Amino acid sequence: MNKPLRKAIFPVAGMGTRFLPATKATPKEMLPIVDKPLIQYAVEEAIEAGFTEMIFITSTTKRPIEDHFDSNFELETKLAAQKKSELLDIVQNILPKGISCAYVRQHEALGLGHAVLCAEPLINDEPFAVILADDLIKTKPRNCLKKMVETFQDFHHSILAVEAVPQDQTQRYGVVKPKENAQQDFFVIDDIVEKPKPQEAPSNLGVVGRYLLTPRIFHYLKTLPRGAGGEYQLTDAIAALLKEEPVGAMKIPSKRFDCGSKIGYLEATIAYGLAHPQLKDEFVEILNNWQSYHH
Repeated sequence: MNKPLRKAIFPVAGMGTRFLPATKATPKEMLPIVDKPLIQYAVEEAIEAGFTEMIFITSTTKRPIEDHFDSNFELETKLAAQKKSELLDIVQNILPKGISCAYVRQHEALGLGHAVLCAEPLINDEPFAVILADDLIKTKPRNCLKKMVETFQDFHHSILAVEAVPQDQTQRYGVVKPKENAQQDFFVIDDIVEKPKPQEAPSNLGVVGRYLLTPRIFHYLKTLPRGAGGEYQLTDAIAALLKEEPVGAMKIPSKRFDCGSKIGYLEATIAYGLAHPQLKDEFVEILNNWQSYHH
C-alpha cells in the first residue's frame, strides 16, 4: 500500500471526568499546557509529520475545539486595531495554509474503536493516523509521528507507538506481544491484549496514543463485538487485523506525558514551562524559591 499518509483522526468526544470541575464546560483537549491547548500540540505534531487533513471526532460539548481552529474575526479586528501584531500573528497562524479540518459527531460514547469507525466515510481507503491528544509527546529530539511515517514508508503496514510501562500498570494499556527482538526501536508484533492484569501481560510494552493504520482496520471495527467496558475497542480490531497482515510497534523517541491524569498534566506543565523561550528563566527562579520556601 503506497498511498500517502494525509489524514489524521483526533478522537476528542470523551467527557474528561478525571478533570472535573475544570472540564464541566471546557473540553479536556482545550486544557492549556503553558499557552497552548493540548489539542494544538497534537495537531502541530501531525502537521510537522506531513499530514494535511485533520479529522476531529467530537460530541455536543466540544464546540470550543472547532472555534479554536476557526478564524475569530472580532478578536483579529481588535488586535489589528490595537496594533498587537505579534498576538494577531499567533491567532491567525494556529493552522498553516493548506491544512483542512473536518468534524464528525460521535453520538454515543462507545469507545475508541467506534470513534475511529465514525471517520471511515472521510478516509477513502487510505492509510491514516489516530492521535490521542491526552498523550503529549515532545517533538524534540524527534517528532514521534514523523518517525512513524518514515518507518511506514518502508513497512507499508499498521504501526503502533509503544513505551515501556511499569509492570503494575499494564491494566491501563493495550499491551503488545513482540514477535521478534523487542530490543530494537521497531519490531513486528504477534498479539495485542487490552488492559491485561500484570501477571497476564505478554510484555511491559504499552500502546500510547499514536497509531498508523491501514484502512483494512475498518472491516474489523464493523464486525467485532463490544469488548472491555462494553465499548468497541480499537485494540481488539488490531488483534484481529494482525492475523491477516503484519502490524509493527515503534518505541517512542521522546518523552511522553500522560495528560489524561492530573499528575501527568502537572509534570507536562513544568516541563514545557522550563522549555518556554520567554518564561523559562523566571519560571526556574519561581521553582527554586518555592523549593527553598518549603524546606
